[in-house]
Amino acid sequence: MVELNSLPVTRDAYDAVAALYARKFTDTLSDRPLERGLFAAFAESVHAGGGGEVADLGCGPGHITAHLRRLGLRAFGVDASPAMIALAREANPELRFEVGSMASLDIPDGALGGILSRFSMIHVPPQDLPTVVAEFARVLAPGGLLLISCYATDDSAIPTQSFDHTVTTAYRWSPDRLAELLRDVGVSETARVLCEPKPTDKRQFQELQLLAARN
Repeated sequence: MVELNSLPVTRDAYDAVAALYARKFTDTLSDRPLERGLFAAFAESVHAGGGGEVADLGCGPGHITAHLRRLGLRAFGVDASPAMIALAREANPELRFEVGSMASLDIPDGALGGILSRFSMIHVPPQDLPTVVAEFARVLAPGGLLLISCYATDDSAIPTQSFDHTVTTAYRWSPDRLAELLRDVGVSETARVLCEPKPTDKRQFQELQLLAARN
């Protein structure tokens, strides 16, 4: 089993703020129509590819997992924080949630029709990102889809930039570098969307939505 050195710090930090996080971000999609549209397209593509289970990795309190289920996906959630998983199970008792690490998933090879990683990779240090994307590739079935949401660097020539995050250290990624890492493990980019921040956003960073498919 792979254990990232950064995992205990991230896990403990989110355990400490789990209840506050759940209250603050329960309705996080209400003012994000583009992202809702991307999720709908992701769901439609997974269905067209034959369905299969979809893992919401870094699911937090489970609100996005529940949204994916409402889109007809056989979605379940995984998070490193036991406190987050407890809240997710309480809020969505009909869904499956598991404590686990993105770097070492308790999922058989090629078992998933899709993976969503929504702002969960931002806490993965640069040296550990290849391990995480390789694990994504391992559990995806051929043709399985991966949708990653994260923050993008200001300069595509810079592979990663750290930034202060309310909970714990986080990172922005170069879209080209992220796509390259995915190609190295047999996952090919099919689309990317870069969203400019709103003037009212706390973080004035571009958001990257990257869709890829397992070869």
